[in-house]
Amino acid sequence: MPIKFTRSDFPKGFIFGTATAAYQIEGSSNGNCGPCHWDTFSATPKNVFKAENGFTACDHFHRFEEDLDLVQACGFDAYRFSTSWARVMPNGKTINKEGLEFYDRLVDAICARNLRPNLTLYHWDLPSALADIGGWANRETAKRFVDHTNAVIQCVGDRIDTVATINEPWCVAWLSYFLGHHAPGLRDIRAAARAMHHILLAHGLSVDAMRSLGTSNLGVVLNLTEAHPASNKPSDVNAKDRLDGIHNRWFLDAIFKGVYPQDILNKLYEFMPKNFEDDMSLISEPIDWLGINYYTRGIVADDPGEPWPSLKDIEGSMDKTQMGWEIYPEGLKNLLVRVSRNYTGNLPLLVTENGMACADEIQNEIVYDPSRIDYIFSHLAAARAAIDEGVNLQGFFYWSLLDNFEWAFGYEKRFGIVHVDFETQKRTPKASFNEWALSLNS
Repeated sequence: MPIKFTRSDFPKGFIFGTATAAYQIEGSSNGNCGPCHWDTFSATPKNVFKAENGFTACDHFHRFEEDLDLVQACGFDAYRFSTSWARVMPNGKTINKEGLEFYDRLVDAICARNLRPNLTLYHWDLPSALADIGGWANRETAKRFVDHTNAVIQCVGDRIDTVATINEPWCVAWLSYFLGHHAPGLRDIRAAARAMHHILLAHGLSVDAMRSLGTSNLGVVLNLTEAHPASNKPSDVNAKDRLDGIHNRWFLDAIFKGVYPQDILNKLYEFMPKNFEDDMSLISEPIDWLGINYYTRGIVADDPGEPWPSLKDIEGSMDKTQMGWEIYPEGLKNLLVRVSRNYTGNLPLLVTENGMACADEIQNEIVYDPSRIDYIFSHLAAARAAIDEGVNLQGFFYWSLLDNFEWAFGYEKRFGIVHVDFETQKRTPKASFNEWALSLNS
């Protein structure tokens, strides 16, 4: 079992938090929230487990006070949440007063519990009206994102600790427009290439807008993977480089160097928007911190029978989570060190998501999840090891506070440290919640 920790094992002022996302917990049927492309995706057969959706989710819209009490009771310093674009602007244009009032109350409630509000402006709930014009494949969507940014920041920006523009642009673009696993479920390299650019353009435009409003402590959240080849064969090593280029370097190079990696751009260039190069200075506008989401590594082999990028996923040999993801904490340390040395230098880094899904069950009012406890402590140890190697890591957020709507996996996959009965909405803290509380409050 990994060694447990206390606050004193981390630098003074290190921030411990937990995270959620709007569509996954709020309940989109409340508060005049508009439709988003996840509603459409979920309503299409075979896209989402049991055709489940986020209409009710965890009913956080009505239960946020109770949920924030749990964050406070556990001893966390910060709460990372997102605003729903479809709630703020149901038709992609017009502000929904009731939606903004909800986030105003939410942020007040976070602050009232002496928690730091860590805001994410976009966590995947694109208004259907913008999906109708092509979503992230259309440059107009990036421009419209500025309207959402301005509306939210003008409402709650005075009380926010950090603001992330976008959560996981690789998922927004490649996973959703090329692999087709997330809304809108496309498998189109042209749409994917454009989405890969426009989501970064949205980030740059949003940062620029917030700077003009005087907002500080701005960042973006990337989901990174440590890429490994299935063998030492040159073809597999090259496959690993392609995975790394699409998943990691495309976003890191653009944000911190103002260019796209040439090996990947060579293949995507013909599909890219016209004059995309003109946007690179805006995309690479300085940020104040970088968030990294980490869950597992990626092992790939060359798959010459398939079109570029010709990648075949290979299952690792280590224990797996309920998602089937290999538990590989060393990858977190390696990524933090790599990003720090090659891209960010002394720029503050945050682990903005890290966690595991388990097939949790309540027995005698108790949820015993020892594998999650081991996962948490092993990844905290990896974070501590990165700090020891000179990484300016300033915080760690567990994903997630609550069991929730886990996108295409519906409600089956449970990441929370708080169990949710989705029929009664009863919350039951798990053993992992208690371990967090012991560590944070000791």
